[in-house]
Parts: sequence; structure tokens; C-alpha cells
Amino acid sequence: MFVMITEKQLVEMIKTVKKDTKQRKFKQALEIIITFKDIDVKKGFALNEIVQLPKTSSPAAVCVMATGDMSVKAKAANADAVIGTEELDRFATNKRESRKFINKYDFFLADTKIMPVVGKVLGQLLGPRGKMPVPVPFDAPIESFLQRFRSSIKVRVRGSLSLSCKFGDETMEDSDLAVNAHAIINAVEKKLPNGEKNIRRIMIKSTMGKPTKQVQEVRKKHA
Repeated sequence: MFVMITEKQLVEMIKTVKKDTKQRKFKQALEIIITFKDIDVKKGFALNEIVQLPKTSSPAAVCVMATGDMSVKAKAANADAVIGTEELDRFATNKRESRKFINKYDFFLADTKIMPVVGKVLGQLLGPRGKMPVPVPFDAPIESFLQRFRSSIKVRVRGSLSLSCKFGDETMEDSDLAVNAHAIINAVEKKLPNGEKNIRRIMIKSTMGKPTKQVQEVRKKHA
């Protein structure tokens, strides 16, 4: 029977992953893998959640689609990109350029006033990638939205009994990584039909490393 993992156990798993990971010439990410059970994927099981991580070392890239005052404020808040209707019109005639643009950013925020244009021009590309813009009311504090999404990740599952997502990198403290992993687990658990009963196992790996042993085996060392 699966018993929900603690942050202390996650720290031990992370330490094991780091110890067993060979040094590379690039900064390796840490990934959490969660597999599910007792869920009928044929009934359209899907997860599409935005999870804010308590600790971050590499902020997510956020693009704001806006005009007027929101555009000015987004630029002042150092959004990774700010585009308006002129750029959207250009993307409408160049699908290749649109794809390149979309792949550069993790999240998109859009002024509600231009959401219809965004949907018409980029909806077919953004939708399948799970990147449809989050609508932002014209009078909302865009700075707060940017702050939230810079420290967030997307957790997405469709028609599968497992998910994998990054939650930090090997340069981060073990305790910070464990807090992030725990935040993801809690967010996922809340969206499952029967909570933790639908989780089969949890594993952690580095970009080029092998997954840790399943959580049940890790728990035995602490028994």
C-alpha cells in the first residue's frame, strides 16, 4: 500500500540521485516521476495544473500579450517578452515563426481585451502544447502575475498513467528541492479521483541519471 512520502524521505532520495549522477558539462535538472493506479485513462483522465514552486533557481520564461497600460507595466516589470496586436498579426501569416516563438516561453499571459485575437491567431498552436494564455483583467497587477508564473511549472498529463516534470536543478540545496517536489506531489494528489490512493510510486532522477528506487523501498530504510 502506498503511504504518502515526507520531505525528509524526499531529501534522502535527492541525495541518492545527486551521489549517483555523473558530472556533465551542463547543469542537470532534477525530475520527479509519479505513476498512477486504479484510474481509467479511457474515461479522459487528464491533469493540466500550474504549480507554484516555493524555491527557484531558474525562473520560468513568461511572455505577456497586451497593449496600452498593461504593456507598459509588463515591460517595466521585465517580462521576458511583451507583444501586442501588431506582432500577433505578423504571426497570423507565418506559422513557422509562430512555432519558434511559442517554444521560447513557458507561460503566456494575455490582456482579456486581446484574448479573442490571441485565440484566433495562435490558439491552434498553443492549445495542443498546453500553453493557452492565462487571461489577465486590464486593471489587475501584472507584476504580481509575473512574479507568480516565474516561479511556477506546468504539470500536464493526458491519457497516461504517469507524469514527469522538472522541479529544480543539481545546484540547489537538497532541502529546497524536497520542498518543491512535495509541492508538486500535493498539487497532483488533490486532483486525483481518490487522492494518494491513486499514486503507485514516486521516483526522482537527474537529466542523465537513472530514477531512484520507488518510494516504498526508500521508506524501509527509515522504518
